[in-house]
Amino acid sequence: MALKDITLGQYFPGATPIHRLDPRVKIIGTIAYIVALFLAKWLVSYALLLVVLAIEIALSRIGLKSILRGMKPILIIVLITGLLNLLYTPGQGAPLVTFWVFTIYREGVWAACSMVLRIAMLITCTFLLTYTTSPIQLTDALERLMNPLKAVKVPVHELSMMMSIALRFIPTLIEETDKIMSAQKARGADFDSGNLVQKAKALVPLLVPLFISAFRRADELAIAMECRCYHGGEGRTRMRQLKLTAMDGAALTLSAALCVAAGVLARLGL
Repeated sequence: MALKDITLGQYFPGATPIHRLDPRVKIIGTIAYIVALFLAKWLVSYALLLVVLAIEIALSRIGLKSILRGMKPILIIVLITGLLNLLYTPGQGAPLVTFWVFTIYREGVWAACSMVLRIAMLITCTFLLTYTTSPIQLTDALERLMNPLKAVKVPVHELSMMMSIALRFIPTLIEETDKIMSAQKARGADFDSGNLVQKAKALVPLLVPLFISAFRRADELAIAMECRCYHGGEGRTRMRQLKLTAMDGAALTLSAALCVAAGVLARLGL
């Protein structure tokens, strides 16, 4: 897997209906979709959620290739999760396959398929949020959504800023890692051969300059913020004010309806 396959934190500018939605609506919609995913239990529920996700991908005009490329880093985790569900889910009927100490039932096959599909859809909807929302918009939206927590002295602005900066610098650190790996390989370093312990030891020459670079970037960012008289969220204004539109209201309504539909279908066993 190449480091360029990691697309978490990237933003793809655009003027699509998904891009134009209020970032607060997109965050709430993503949470609602995740809730609906966990409410879903049977085929009709998953089919409905899959159709909704396909429509969102089409409206955002984010290429399916970009989404699939972003799934590569977590592919092994998804497969292991599906395998564990397949092998360790008990069943009530006759077993489908029996080998060694494992017995696979029909319930195990369904549990594995549904878990893999659920994780893939969850990650895809999260990718759509970061792909169609800039870090600045995410910061403003998170701060506005967590605004009631200021009453209990929670540093809402600072928390939102830290999350936004962390998300923003993921692609930067990935690019920096790729450059360091290329430089180390040019000097004879080998990151691919050997067993797991040897591969871990080979990463030490990579991690040291990466941490130094990360700390240097953090220090430069802190100095730049101080030079611009940054002192937190108190009294700050925004260049772009967040305002809900009719499209945002429709999106919120559809998100609520999706959660209700997933719950009703689960109760009906569909």
